[in-house]
Amino acid sequence: MADSVNAAGLPDQLSAVDYLLHRGEANPRTRSGILSLEILDTTPDWERFRATFEAASRKALRLREKVVVPTLPTAAPRWVVDPDFTIDYHVRRIRVPEPGTLREVLDQAELLLQAPLDISRPLWTATLVEGLADGRAATLIHLSHAVTDGVGGVEMFSQLYDLERDPPPKPLAPMPIPRDLSADDLMREGINRLPLTVAGGVFGTVSNAMRIAGRIAGDPVSAASGAFDYARSSLRMMQQAAKPSPLLLRRSLASRTEALDIVLADLHRAAKAAGGSINDAYLAGLCGALRRYHAALGVPVATLPMAVPVNLRTGSDPAGGNRFTGVNLAAPIAVTDPAERIRRIRAQMTQRREERALGLLGAIAPLLSVLPTPTLESLEERVIAADVQASNIPMYPGETYIAGAKVLRQYGLGPLPGVAMMVVLLSRDGVCTISVRYDRAAITDAELFARCLHEGFDEVLALAGDPAPHSVPASFTSLAATEGP
Repeated sequence: MADSVNAAGLPDQLSAVDYLLHRGEANPRTRSGILSLEILDTTPDWERFRATFEAASRKALRLREKVVVPTLPTAAPRWVVDPDFTIDYHVRRIRVPEPGTLREVLDQAELLLQAPLDISRPLWTATLVEGLADGRAATLIHLSHAVTDGVGGVEMFSQLYDLERDPPPKPLAPMPIPRDLSADDLMREGINRLPLTVAGGVFGTVSNAMRIAGRIAGDPVSAASGAFDYARSSLRMMQQAAKPSPLLLRRSLASRTEALDIVLADLHRAAKAAGGSINDAYLAGLCGALRRYHAALGVPVATLPMAVPVNLRTGSDPAGGNRFTGVNLAAPIAVTDPAERIRRIRAQMTQRREERALGLLGAIAPLLSVLPTPTLESLEERVIAADVQASNIPMYPGETYIAGAKVLRQYGLGPLPGVAMMVVLLSRDGVCTISVRYDRAAITDAELFARCLHEGFDEVLALAGDPAPHSVPASFTSLAATEGP
């Protein structure tokens, strides 16, 4: 039976991948929160800021929906509009001692990501940070990965932004209709639909079996070869691409974020000079930083395992939910020539994207989602195959405003699901920001790593030509050079 959809065209039921991410919220080691940090050129009026999110929540229904999980697994978990929704729980403000710095904002972001979201409510918060230097402010939008992935979030949160500082007023969308559905109600609903669910499952199984049998009968050699190729591809997708770094083995519950700003056109020119994409140059810069850090501590490594999410969304997919998979790379840490690093990364990414089992996560998620929590967590600990995860998310190409304040920069902070670091590149309004959130037990020398990060990306940017452009450690001082009127 096809899933029902809500007024926004989003499925009411959680997919197996979304439910896995939702279940992880209870464990600090598997928590899937993602956070967007935006620096604003001025402090917006509080009531206008609050009203902006109220209006957005009426259009992006996931912002008003909570997850209901049946008491017994007789039905899929479901999104329902929360009858107890109040914007004042989700939209908050804090003030840091003046003049606040970007480091203080990043540290506040860490506290948010380390804390669990309330799974009895819609899975997000938005915090306005006041008291920053030069009258600036920041927003911290904390969201469960169960709601959407990074690319889906771009579309979902587009409702927040204007293209001018003071646009004409927009009509307020109607209030979504809430539903008071309990875990027991959903369980009973599943029991009542059980005959239809079983019949539909049997019909689907028989139909699939008949189609498979028809293909085998028509061309048994090709069918067997295809199954064998898919199995081999699945093994490659699940295998660890390289041995873990001995420096990055330890895990804890303490984390820190470093960030860089780079002019997007400079990174593009550097990538093009080596025959690669912006993503290839980004990963090459990260490899250069890791090479320098390992060498400085006397533990050089040739490669280390790096996971790179791949977007599987099509133009018809709704903004909510997760549509991604991951590919595993043997990150070429020891390669000193940045152009050669770009070429090796590009070759690996091209080969991985062509794997027949690229969508393996979605295929096995239904099985994983019904495992008992201790079994699932034990399995996750054994199969985490990367030291580093690195995402690349294009945002908005031009100037954007929220509640009358211009967005100067945006930084993306991702979860640390058993990895030593999560790196996110966001490109917005001609600038790309690179945020590296790392486990403090794995990266123990924060000052050294910050320096290596800067030098690793400058090494790649030098490919852009003379005079060589540079990365800039993120700070309010670095914003001044690129602020418009």
